[in-house]
Amino acid sequence: MDSVLRVQGRIGPRTLLITTAALPLTGWTVHAVALHRRLAATRKDPLTGLLRRDAYTARARRLLDRHGDNAAVVLIDQDHFKAVNDTMGHAAGDAVLAATAARLTAWAGPRAAVGRLGGDEFAVVLELPTARLEQRLAQLVRMLHIPVVLEDGRTVDVAASVGAATPAAVGSRDLSLLQRTADAALYDGKHTGHAFVADAAHVAVPSVNGRRAGRPGTAVWGRAA
Repeated sequence: MDSVLRVQGRIGPRTLLITTAALPLTGWTVHAVALHRRLAATRKDPLTGLLRRDAYTARARRLLDRHGDNAAVVLIDQDHFKAVNDTMGHAAGDAVLAATAARLTAWAGPRAAVGRLGGDEFAVVLELPTARLEQRLAQLVRMLHIPVVLEDGRTVDVAASVGAATPAAVGSRDLSLLQRTADAALYDGKHTGHAFVADAAHVAVPSVNGRRAGRPGTAVWGRAA
């Protein structure tokens, strides 16, 4: 007891006041970190780790504003994905989606906006000069055609259709318009094994809810951005 009293005597009222005041601050810091983690989780798709629609849209628009005509909007649609789920199971389908997300992230780089729009549809906005566009898109198509090996050793043959649009070709930095135009180009090249880049003709393709008219799911897909 004497030793405790001697220690307390050395601490002094000022030190006690500082220590007491720090306790709520420490608790708030822990709470803030936990809150930040929860907010970050709501920004990302839990399966793929890619940005959800709202977070993707916000980042994509900033990139378009920053890079202008040197930016590109790329849409990716998994080919024959329903067949993977039907024949190999949903766990295999999830593995394909996760592998696609990893490949898109590696291809686009850390400064891009990479999002999962829903189902087996993805979008990327990145700085990509027109002179390198076709070469980089061809590289992406090759990456997306590499078979996916499952944990049980089975191999899934995969493919994806890719469409791209640039502000220079479309004449606008509006994300919704660029995505609609990239979507029209994507469906021109569906199942061909080649990425299609939108031109002025794709801008005029009729759309419903931000997607090419007549495209499956256009009645319920929602906004383009």
